[in-house]
Amino acid sequence: MSKKNGAAPEEEKEPQTTQTGTQEPESVETPEKETKPAEPTAEELLAAEKDKYMRLYAEYENYRKRSSKEREALYAQVKSDTVTGFLPVYDNLERAIKTGCADEAFMKGIEMTMTQLQNVFEKLGIRAIEAVGKPFDAKLHNAVMHVDDEKYGKNEVVEEFQKGFMLGDKVIRFSMVKVAN
Repeated sequence: MSKKNGAAPEEEKEPQTTQTGTQEPESVETPEKETKPAEPTAEELLAAEKDKYMRLYAEYENYRKRSSKEREALYAQVKSDTVTGFLPVYDNLERAIKTGCADEAFMKGIEMTMTQLQNVFEKLGIRAIEAVGKPFDAKLHNAVMHVDDEKYGKNEVVEEFQKGFMLGDKVIRFSMVKVAN
């Protein structure tokens, strides 16, 4: 026997002898009957189809919920962007009211416009952030000035330069404020 490709030589099997001294023939493998897998029963087929249906139904429900959440988030973002566009109008109306006017009818018109804009904001779920007299909160306020005055508490908002607004829990615009101490 020779080695091929560095492989170990194969050992020849010697026929085994029995106690009587006769040689037993090498075991011959008899082909066993190939068993075909049993056909699934009607109950198994029904269970498999029901499982497919339940998985498809669950997938559809998840899709429906996910798309609903995405639609709501998109609506809130569009509403926020739209209101942000109207905030300069709000600021100008607020300045006009603070400045005042000699013409009573003109002033009444500005006040009515401001009231109408505030009602629209309220219907959209937009609310103003309360600032003056409240403690400073970096999540709601943007401090642009600081004053040392003992008549105010520590980190108390003493003046508001520009009103801030929120949509639900989301800040649309931070309040610009002056903070004491």
